[in-house]
Amino acid sequence: MEGLYGLLITLDSFLGGASWFPFVLLGVGLFFTVYLKFPQIRFFKHAWQVITGKFDKESDPGDTTHFRALTTALSGTVGTGNISGVAFAIFLGGPAALFWMWVTAFLGMTTKFVEVTLSHKYRVKTEDGTMAGGPMYYMDRRLNMKWLAVAFAIATVVSSFGTGNLPQSNGIAQSIEATFGFEPWLVGSVLGILLALVILGGIQRIAAFTARVVPAMAVIYLIGAMAVIFANLENIIPSFLSVIGDAFTGSAAAGGFLGASLAYAFNRGVNRGLFSNEAGQGSAPIAHAAAKTKEPASEGMVSLLEPFIDTILICTITGLVILSSGVWKEKHENVFDRSDMFFVAGEYDDSESKDVEKLYGFLNGIEGNEIKPFTGAITVVNGTAVSGDFTLINSRSVAEDVKYSVGSEDLFTGTLKIEDGKPLKENLEVSGKSLVHSAALTTIAFTRGFFGDFGQYIVSVGLLLFAFSTAIAWSYYGDRAMTYLLGPRSVMPYRVIYVAGFVWAAFSDTTLVWALSAVAIVVMTLPNLFGILLLSKEMKETVNDYWSRTKNNRDK
Repeated sequence: MEGLYGLLITLDSFLGGASWFPFVLLGVGLFFTVYLKFPQIRFFKHAWQVITGKFDKESDPGDTTHFRALTTALSGTVGTGNISGVAFAIFLGGPAALFWMWVTAFLGMTTKFVEVTLSHKYRVKTEDGTMAGGPMYYMDRRLNMKWLAVAFAIATVVSSFGTGNLPQSNGIAQSIEATFGFEPWLVGSVLGILLALVILGGIQRIAAFTARVVPAMAVIYLIGAMAVIFANLENIIPSFLSVIGDAFTGSAAAGGFLGASLAYAFNRGVNRGLFSNEAGQGSAPIAHAAAKTKEPASEGMVSLLEPFIDTILICTITGLVILSSGVWKEKHENVFDRSDMFFVAGEYDDSESKDVEKLYGFLNGIEGNEIKPFTGAITVVNGTAVSGDFTLINSRSVAEDVKYSVGSEDLFTGTLKIEDGKPLKENLEVSGKSLVHSAALTTIAFTRGFFGDFGQYIVSVGLLLFAFSTAIAWSYYGDRAMTYLLGPRSVMPYRVIYVAGFVWAAFSDTTLVWALSAVAIVVMTLPNLFGILLLSKEMKETVNDYWSRTKNNRDK
């Protein structure tokens, strides 16, 4: 697993983790925002009118309503990205990361508007009478780039696991285990059965399920979040100021948080923003293709609401909960994931400013930092290291009160060999105090409100509903991609593997899953961004034609 994790991290460093990727993603969004004269502002009101059914016609082609298409797409985006992803972004980049998530969402509203409009325009009716759409269809039918369409469809299948399946299951299991103590394999198995029952019904059952669950889960989550925000009301303004103030400087060290550079916060904020709202990834157009309408641009306008609801509203609420409660910079007792741990040579103390500066350089990849990986032997007696000259870094923080065990109970005594910063003993379990991230961080934050410890149950229920509905939506994206690639007969084998992956991810390594998702997102996004740029002129003509006819009809 460590070898696979290393491969994924290497791939991510050339893709989503590379300095060029955020500029490409935001650049496309900025281009279309200016080129189409800020559609996320001009068409915002009209989008809400379309959702209410004001322009619906039963005779229009499609499988479901505008509202249900929106809730299906939202169920694909409102998931662990809103609970785990925001926490992960703040854990990595500090408050500044939230600002760059906002920027990604604002520009992403336009990107999603474009990709949904074009994909809806070139959707097709399949052999079973249902609609199928997505970027692969405009790439094939309009651009005559079969190779690009195939590449995108393959990436969609991979991303259905890396975005909609594995991290969702992992986030649910992590939260349920922390809150209720249920074993991850049990959680994954039960939910895997429920997942199979829903996705076998196709888009009609999926849309009906999400139309009920998405509004309910948003209300439950909002109540729990407000309980924390109002309990820490005096910290809300300072939290906003830190988000804005750190945006162009990076986030300084605070408590156990060792600081993040501007480049690191920018990159992680944009990356997590994309994971949350999926603008530009090309996933939402697949759900919107099922909407009943003859007007592709009207469905595109509905879709621009997704990044607004998903990131600007829900992710901001999660971010304020984490920042105002202060848990993001506190060390908490936890069991360390092997991929989060790293032993460095020398002893460092995060209460010493000179050591913090060195650790900051190491964690942010700044050239010239003097910290090196530790290689050697550590003597451990009854779970406690008795030899020095090393520091254990876990979750980007200096670990404290560290205990070494064999399994989960027996304290380790003996010599522990470390090579290039990693322990060689396979069944070693390490625990102690450090920063935490993902769902665990949000869960702790929700206990700092009026509901006290009961707040963790709200996160668990919210995460369960959010993530489960995301997994359902992404199964539909994947089976539409399989339909394009190999025909309807390939859908059932895909669904079987999809359910099996969902069960497996419940008890797999958290960091490994996030690394896979980071790579999968980018290999799906790049072909889609390339395709919509090629059709920019057609997009403008389509929107102008629709808007002129809509305005004329209103004036009559």
